[in-house]
Amino acid sequence: MLRILYTGATSACFELVNEAPYYAPETFSVLLNGQKQSDSISNVFSVFDLSPETDYTLTLQGEHIAETLRFRSGSESCALNVRDFGAVGDGLTDDTRAVQTAIDFLPKNGRLYFPAGTYLCRPLTLKSHVTLELSKDATLLGWANREDYPIVPGMLKSLDGKEFYFGSFEGNAVPMYQSLLTAQYVEDIHIVGPGTVDGNAGNSDFWTAYRTFPTARPRLMFFNRCENVTVHGVHACNSPSWQLHPHYSKKIGFYDVFISAPKNSPNTDAIDPESCDEVEIIGCRFSVGDDCIAIKSSKIELGKKLNVPADHHTIRNCLMDHGHGAVTLGSEIGAGVRNLSVSQCWFRGTDRGLRIKSRRGRGENCRIDEVLFDNIRMEGVLTPIAINLWYNCCDPDRESEYVWSREHLPVDERTPRMGHFRFHNLQCSDAEVAACYIDGLPEAPIEAVTLENISVSFAEDAKPGIPIMENFAKKRCRLGLYLDNVRQIRVENVKLTGVEGEKLIAAHYEKLEVDGLN
Repeated sequence: MLRILYTGATSACFELVNEAPYYAPETFSVLLNGQKQSDSISNVFSVFDLSPETDYTLTLQGEHIAETLRFRSGSESCALNVRDFGAVGDGLTDDTRAVQTAIDFLPKNGRLYFPAGTYLCRPLTLKSHVTLELSKDATLLGWANREDYPIVPGMLKSLDGKEFYFGSFEGNAVPMYQSLLTAQYVEDIHIVGPGTVDGNAGNSDFWTAYRTFPTARPRLMFFNRCENVTVHGVHACNSPSWQLHPHYSKKIGFYDVFISAPKNSPNTDAIDPESCDEVEIIGCRFSVGDDCIAIKSSKIELGKKLNVPADHHTIRNCLMDHGHGAVTLGSEIGAGVRNLSVSQCWFRGTDRGLRIKSRRGRGENCRIDEVLFDNIRMEGVLTPIAINLWYNCCDPDRESEYVWSREHLPVDERTPRMGHFRFHNLQCSDAEVAACYIDGLPEAPIEAVTLENISVSFAEDAKPGIPIMENFAKKRCRLGLYLDNVRQIRVENVKLTGVEGEKLIAAHYEKLEVDGLN
């Protein structure tokens, strides 16, 4: 069975429906109207260079795969070449004015086409109802000189006193350098094609001197208060900080996108949806210097004032090659996360697999509930499952007694709540630190954790490490299942190989059910 994920005027993305995480059961050929386009080994694949408003027949051919799907490409008002506006594309000429003029002049539902070349640009501003198409061998390259990046205010009041938000970083409304691609309060934006958007941060001081900056670093793409945004097919890389950052936006889709940055690049999270609704991240690949996907909903101030949770997020058929956490919730989740599904993903070499981080001070609206992790394969992930209510990073009070005290503190407006978490059908090999490390708050325990159909084996040369980032953290090695301050725990059909010590350590719970722990 085939599923259509996205159809534009010149590109489309499809998903082969099966149970295999990320990789298809076998290599198959992709044919369009009988002509071979490519071979694919992944469940999600794309076709490009389509003609608008045209009927197509898509055929998959493999030894055991035979699928056919008919679809029609989307419509557009026009297609304009960025070079007709004076863009040079030699990687040396400043193409900012030409590209921005082309975007500004592009008619509604128009497409701006970037032929092969390198288009060196300072920050660009997008508008509603436009498509940017980066052809093969086309690169939109970020400007290296930080001084030429405008500073966007965090929040401004209009003349009638209403608040409007523009800049953000780590959950607060703060000034920030404008991102390479910025969209504010607009809709219907598409960034597509097999080309590249390169932040060029390695040739600037964005990764080396950021602690001395007067304001927050830019993102590669920043979508603030937007609706109906699609990023399809492109290679996004080398952002000054977070790479793709939808912020208080709705109906966002990332399909068959490759996102990369050096392993030692600071804060280069791949995709960080913040207080967004209806987000799909499907068929994407990640190799970055921080979390691959980090779902957020601001810190306590905006969590209380705006109270916009991260809601209805779907992550499926993704490959995480390197990063701190493969899929992370937090730590800036002041308005909570709900209705999250992560399935059919493959994690390789990340520090943690499924990672949830919060702490006292995130606020009473910080509730995470209805979270499902299902059908995940992990290789060389140091700690496959980590839930941490003692996170001690990124805040001035991170080392305060309020954050680290193990006493049963009063429950108040600062206390986060954790609901139900289900971890099903996980296969994890070559873990090192802990199979599962879950540490809740004594005054507000996690409601329920289900661990079902899980196998974890440890590497023979496993090295000690810290399973969660907390004050006074102890290094662990080959630790089994550790759960503290969880009201209801269910362990069913869990197999652990190579554990040192007890396979299950549980404390401060109300109900513990174990049905098959080997």
